[in-house]
Amino acid sequence: MRLPIIAALALAAAPALAQTAPPAAWLTSLPAALAEAQATQRPVLAVFSGSDWCKPCMMLKQEVFDQAEFGQFAQNRLVLARFDFPRNKRNRPPAAQTQLNEQAAAQLNKAGEFPLVVLLSPAGRVLARSYYRPGGAAAYEAYLRPYLGAQ
Repeated sequence: MRLPIIAALALAAAPALAQTAPPAAWLTSLPAALAEAQATQRPVLAVFSGSDWCKPCMMLKQEVFDQAEFGQFAQNRLVLARFDFPRNKRNRPPAAQTQLNEQAAAQLNKAGEFPLVVLLSPAGRVLARSYYRPGGAAAYEAYLRPYLGAQ
């Protein structure tokens, strides 16, 4: 009796599992992201955040970038790069990563705005700048689509 119930539950859960995309892969080096963008001819979505102090950064990550829907959208369209600037000592990245983050900020976020999302062409030209946008993954996708052309 238990076996048919377990099998029925497994079958009921299968569609939800099949729709789950793998988490999006985020690079943490701007030169590496640009190299991948040139190789794949996909734009770079560079995100600057303060993960432990910036409430809009946390909301953007939770509502957009952590969603399977966004992962599916970005998978073959974007090269993702994240540069985090936490304030809490225990959350700080290693010195080498901090240096990479600071180098990316020196190029793309001189004003120190958080959250800041910069869309770059594969050649490294700034196509758009954005911040937190309400509406979740679908709204962010709708915002990005015009910049992606026929993709």
